[in-house]
Amino acid sequence: MSVSALVAHRVSRLQKGMPFTIEGFYALGSVTSVQKALSRLAQEGTVVRVAKGIYARPKPLQSFPAIKTTATAEEVALSWARKHSYIIVPHGLEEAYRLGLQTQAPVKTVFWTSGPSREFKIGNQQVLVKHTAQSKLRWANKPEGAFYRALLVLTAEHTSLQQLKTALKRLNLAANDVIPVIHKLKLQPILLPWQSKLTKLESELLS
Repeated sequence: MSVSALVAHRVSRLQKGMPFTIEGFYALGSVTSVQKALSRLAQEGTVVRVAKGIYARPKPLQSFPAIKTTATAEEVALSWARKHSYIIVPHGLEEAYRLGLQTQAPVKTVFWTSGPSREFKIGNQQVLVKHTAQSKLRWANKPEGAFYRALLVLTAEHTSLQQLKTALKRLNLAANDVIPVIHKLKLQPILLPWQSKLTKLESELLS
């Protein structure tokens, strides 16, 4: 079977709308032959190039089958990070909103990353990926990481203990993991302004 046929066969088995990287196809043939095969599929409309080295199979909208979409800008950003083995996490304001620590949703979708800053646009969707210090990426995909990043962008004096309790509930932590998470956060020098509030929270939860 030719490289073009092998590439087309593998593409046909991929989920529509989900981004994939060209590197995942290099085992099927030479770099040049794989690039040519995907370029041909893109010209035919079988796949869409959504970013450098990243493609997706278009999928029809449920409400308007004649209209086809590809991956979302957020999915492409996450795929890009996986491709380069970068750490990528939601911006602290996004985490704060998800955890109920602030009521206003961020106007723009922003991620923090260990990689370079980039912007991804798919149609009218826009995602901004900002390079940030490694210290802000701690516990990247763990519940305590989400809580940690939310606290980084908020102030202790304007955050109530009840809000912090609500945030902890939204993390869906096991009961015996709650206090260890608070203790972890208290040990972070960058969260020194939160020490008193976190100590009160810990005390109330233990009482």
